[in-house]
Amino acid sequence: MRLRTAILNGTPATVAVRDEETYAVVDATRPLDDSLRHGVLSRHARPEHIDLTMLPTVARRATEPATLIQHPGKLWGIGLNYREHAGDLDETAPTEPASFLKGAHTLTEPGGPIEIPHGSTGTTSEAEFGLVIGKHARHVPAARWRDYVAGICLILDQTEESVLRRNPRFLTRAKNSPTFLVLGADLITLDEVEAACDGDVSHLQVATKLNGTLVRRNIAANMSFPPDHLVSFHSDLMPLHPGDLISTGTPGAAHITAGDSVSCEITGLATLTVDVVDAALSSARSTRV
Repeated sequence: MRLRTAILNGTPATVAVRDEETYAVVDATRPLDDSLRHGVLSRHARPEHIDLTMLPTVARRATEPATLIQHPGKLWGIGLNYREHAGDLDETAPTEPASFLKGAHTLTEPGGPIEIPHGSTGTTSEAEFGLVIGKHARHVPAARWRDYVAGICLILDQTEESVLRRNPRFLTRAKNSPTFLVLGADLITLDEVEAACDGDVSHLQVATKLNGTLVRRNIAANMSFPPDHLVSFHSDLMPLHPGDLISTGTPGAAHITAGDSVSCEITGLATLTVDVVDAALSSARSTRV
């Protein structure tokens, strides 16, 4: 199942993709993250248990696209989670998750664009997949991580690498410019994810592409800290709530400039492609500047 937030009759609503022309209306009055917290989705053990044939439908053309997560809680990122990527920054792979938080203002409008910040001397974009938390999670055993994840979404996570290279303690500054977090349109439920990778999320292939050319591809099995560890680790650190996001790290980053297009591709599932613009010349703004 693929769930989205769409504007329906002027209100953010949760819809499910039925076909190329039609949505099933899951929650007509709440966006996806709010529905996970206290709406229709909160009343189901897993989103994929919803019977779409029992729901009203709406033509896609009668809706407008909206950012998947409208009222974000915690937006976690994980640095250098693919062992090979650590070498790109002349670093060694961390021995525990290198977690950081991003502000809600970093989220873009649906599909971007990504804005190169004023004064930038080196911005990168990184393809990742994110884990969207589906219910309250605290001290979750790694073996039960699936019980707490509603699904995954595609992500492009941006870094002002020139800042980060000056001092790794500047990570928060390097990660938090407006438009430095782009989410794909869909929350893809875990049953569909696992069907695309032989029943094992570790087989997911993630690729960063720049202007259609492959920059780096890797599989989740090469993460230092796979999804089960990330959910367990962060739920021990603090409570996780519905609508929280854990972005799982990138196989490699693309150096981007205005005029580029950059893509996150997850083999067998989806591709997210976003244009890159100069912030000083762009009228586009983050949804939460």
